[in-house]
Amino acid sequence: MEQRVYPLEPLFGRILSPFQQFLRRTTAGGIVLIATALVALALASLLGGEAWHHFWEQRLGIRFAGETRIELSLHHWVNDGLMALFFLLVGLEIKRELLVGELSSPRAAALPVAAALGGMVVPALVYAAFNAGTPGASGWGIPMATDIAFAVGILVLLAWRVPKNLILFLMALAIADDLGAVLVIAVFYTPALDMGAFWSACGLLAALALLNRGGIRHPLPYALLGLMLWLAVLASGVHATIAGILLAFSVPARPAQPITRLAARMDELRATLGNARSGQAGDDPRIAIAEGLERSAALVQSPLQRIEHALTPWVSFAVIPVFALANAGIDLGAVAWREALANPVTLGVMAGLVLGKFAGIGVFSWLAVKSGLARLPKGVGWRHLLGAAWLGGIGFTMSIFISQLAFTELAQVEQAKLGILLGSAIAAAIGLVWLIAAGRGERR
Repeated sequence: MEQRVYPLEPLFGRILSPFQQFLRRTTAGGIVLIATALVALALASLLGGEAWHHFWEQRLGIRFAGETRIELSLHHWVNDGLMALFFLLVGLEIKRELLVGELSSPRAAALPVAAALGGMVVPALVYAAFNAGTPGASGWGIPMATDIAFAVGILVLLAWRVPKNLILFLMALAIADDLGAVLVIAVFYTPALDMGAFWSACGLLAALALLNRGGIRHPLPYALLGLMLWLAVLASGVHATIAGILLAFSVPARPAQPITRLAARMDELRATLGNARSGQAGDDPRIAIAEGLERSAALVQSPLQRIEHALTPWVSFAVIPVFALANAGIDLGAVAWREALANPVTLGVMAGLVLGKFAGIGVFSWLAVKSGLARLPKGVGWRHLLGAAWLGGIGFTMSIFISQLAFTELAQVEQAKLGILLGSAIAAAIGLVWLIAAGRGERR
């Protein structure tokens, strides 16, 4: 009798590399983000901008033991609280890239770091050219950021037309760009410091470092100290989301056991499983063997990997969509388009994202290659890199976030948001058309 062979993929799912998993999650998250942004725009236009703003400014407080109380608006709970999880994920991605990714080798990191540097400096200068000496001058950091979900999502849609290494380049660029944006937020958008809370945060960060050096791998101590760190950073005057980055860099990146130990343990369990007999549902020895395999698999994964894997779907499909709902809503029907498109804040953001990003990424990349500091990735030509430079002008999430810090007046925030939406849409359209044309030219 012929023995049937059952394929593993339908039963257990396709085994994807970390790179493939990242692309799948990033692309899906980008699609959800676009949909949520459109919903926010529709609701703000239907309900009216003032009503939508009033809803998110409602106060919500939490009382701890005694008189300790935190009271923030819904808008600030999203931007200061939920977005700390986003920055935690960003920090984990940065740390992973610095240790084992595209930024781990100085030679490989030279090009994306140079491109990210140009993509921050030139857009800031372009914005400053429109707003120097005006009340909107503090918004120079808005066009510096690249939204990795949008940009990489478009490249994945064009995966059959672009080299795989171009996607890796843009991912590394966006992650280096995020690191730069975090430094800008911490240094330039911190109005005042409460030194007592600041030193408390430093003490908690030292305790997290001791946990790391002491070999503590369970996530619970990091979660508890991380919550205390968030409270201390919130009270210090530094934006509370920076606590997410600091916590990420304290999470251990090394597993408790080497990956070779898993292979040996699997051989042991396979032999045991072959000799095990089925029992009652609650007393089946094969279930205990499966649990043993699960524990062994967890030991060869670093806490950084496990936390990043667990956090990504929550950030992609909950945190970022809620952020978009709270921040992307503009009553487009109430916009005086002629005045808006002549406003220096809107123009500065648009020009910075569209022209500044393209020029900064392109020129700094060319200088890095021509000087011998870097080289183009294998299979990537200048036409591909310049297409990615256009996509670097998609600055949705981080740009909107910085606009909330740069301005205190609602009118300026709305002007910046309009520039971000228009600039990101223009940059995405140009980059998409550019890369499609580059792919056709390559086939010819």
